[in-house]
Amino acid sequence: MPTLKDKYNNGIVPRLKEQLGITNRHGVARLVKVVVNMGIGISDKDAIDSLTNDLARITGQRPVTTKARKSISNFKVRKGMTIGAKVTLRGDRMYEFLDRLINAALPRIRDFRGVPVASFDGHGNYTLGIREQTIFPEIDPNNVSITQGMDITIVTTAQKNEEARELLKLLGMQFSTS
Repeated sequence: MPTLKDKYNNGIVPRLKEQLGITNRHGVARLVKVVVNMGIGISDKDAIDSLTNDLARITGQRPVTTKARKSISNFKVRKGMTIGAKVTLRGDRMYEFLDRLINAALPRIRDFRGVPVASFDGHGNYTLGIREQTIFPEIDPNNVSITQGMDITIVTTAQKNEEARELLKLLGMQFSTS
């Protein structure tokens, strides 16, 4: 069992029940999935392969490539071109990824003062943008030819942003004070 999942089951659920006044254990907010999306844009085949391999190393799961739905001539995009890659993590892989994100990757960001509080969507989901993939310990910065950012969306069962923020804070996510 991943350590973050154990921490959630044995430490966070009782604290959230007490703080929010919830009587049933199943009423406590929980994590549903984590979606990691990397918008690659227009690149050659080697760059796309390199970035999808990096995403696979980071998440531990093979990414699905996303294709353009329609042609846009101003962006030089044709329908069916590969323009991104994404991974949806659930279960133990989700907890292991979040553990590495919170405890290893985010502290490696230069001048890290916490993640923004304003990135909740109003329904208890949180989206975080990362500028480059080299902050993850699985990626060797010396072997990276292209630096690429990614979006990480954490989907919870919380109905309100306050519940989700408290859940993520108890999991170890550091929020900025400003």
